[in-house]
Amino acid sequence: MKILVLNGPNINFVGIREKGIYGTRDYAWLKQMMEQKAAEEGHEIEVFQSNYEGGLIDRIQAAYSDGTEGIIINPGAFTHYSIALRDALASVEMPKIEVHISNVHKREEFRHVSVTAPVCTGQVVGLGLRGYALAMDYLTGADGL
Repeated sequence: MKILVLNGPNINFVGIREKGIYGTRDYAWLKQMMEQKAAEEGHEIEVFQSNYEGGLIDRIQAAYSDGTEGIIINPGAFTHYSIALRDALASVEMPKIEVHISNVHKREEFRHVSVTAPVCTGQVVGLGLRGYALAMDYLTGADGL
């Protein structure tokens, strides 16, 4: 399976920013974990991060025709207000799993609303970086369900 992992603003600073919320493992560790998991399971993966809304939208649109079969996305702060990102996700017909490292429902009120979740297949929230691996298991059927 060809999987695209998209990360929005500031996700490249995991392990650096707010360690009590996002943990101490850094973005390089996350990227390596996902690439290694994909390789071990025989999947193709691309991990992409952008602090710019347009960069994420461009990559989602490219996924439409490049053979991508599933998307794992952590939109970061764009989760809460980017209608443009929501519309880009809605435009590609493939499974999409939204991931959040922290439990957004235990945080500030504005983080409780996701404009992108309604156009995703599902959501993994509050399980740390492990949430990315669980999202991949769902997409690939490795969860056995």
